[in-house]
Amino acid sequence: MSTDPSSIETLLQLVAPDKAGVRLDQFLAQTLGWSRARLQKLLKAGLVAVNGAAKAAAYRVREGETVTVQVPEPAPSHLKPEPLALDIIYEDRDILVLNKPPGLVVHPGAGHRDGTLLNALLHHCPELKEIGEVSRPGLVHRLDKDTSGLLVVAKTALAHQALVGQFAARETKKTYVALVWGRLPEPEGVIDKEIGRHPTARQRMSVHARRGKAAVTRWRVRREFPGPLTLVELSPETGRTHQLRVHLASEGHPVLGDATYGGGVSRLATAPKLKDLKPLVHRQLLHAWKLTVTHPRTGERMSWEAPLPEDFGVVVDKLESLH
Repeated sequence: MSTDPSSIETLLQLVAPDKAGVRLDQFLAQTLGWSRARLQKLLKAGLVAVNGAAKAAAYRVREGETVTVQVPEPAPSHLKPEPLALDIIYEDRDILVLNKPPGLVVHPGAGHRDGTLLNALLHHCPELKEIGEVSRPGLVHRLDKDTSGLLVVAKTALAHQALVGQFAARETKKTYVALVWGRLPEPEGVIDKEIGRHPTARQRMSVHARRGKAAVTRWRVRREFPGPLTLVELSPETGRTHQLRVHLASEGHPVLGDATYGGGVSRLATAPKLKDLKPLVHRQLLHAWKLTVTHPRTGERMSWEAPLPEDFGVVVDKLESLH
């Protein structure tokens, strides 16, 4: 194991009974929330030890063992801090909770090198660049570009590790609001369908993937409108990519404005009462309304709510007037 004094040593928790038998690389991914590529580099460099002895990725951890990781100083980040506006709901030394507007990309990627939420966060909180993944510092979850609402960001290593663990263990609670096509069959229910990459359209997700992963979404009807359209409350128990949008579409109730999964605004032209809504809908009407986490330092259970953004609210008000 490396003894480079410039390394930052991170002592992980003892291996819990429910983690016994898990591969070391998988244990680290679940505990730290880092990418597989980054973990493989650390493992190959001998920077990961179990009870003081370096181990390979395939080693299966045992209950009670202590896993230690030496993390070299992070490589220089190419992310550029930008003075963009942030709607901060809550902030302390460890975490930051914000209300993301629709249309804002969370982190840089293909076609979005700057002007993202992460660029703004790095300007607001420069120390963030050393927390978690070099390419996505501080982030422990994300929202799609056109989904609005609450995000929690880790400002310290303690917070990052704790929040990643909470999301992995499904200890966080997220509640969304969406306007969807059609009438749901009951006042509330559960969608339990595996989700993975679409067999042919690789940019999309599907419940018919060759290798899907478990995905569960609870839903509850809030209000029914002409069209028919329905305002629903959604509580995902898992965090698969596009989970809510894919699950709703698979039941024949795509989110209004979601052209990727069958809810595009062109459908409004077929409903006479709704034709005036078409100029008002520019994205999928999906909003992360409520978020509950356990504070990583105090252990306090904390919850926040974010009101519907203006564009979503205007559509709901228009529908209310049709009653």
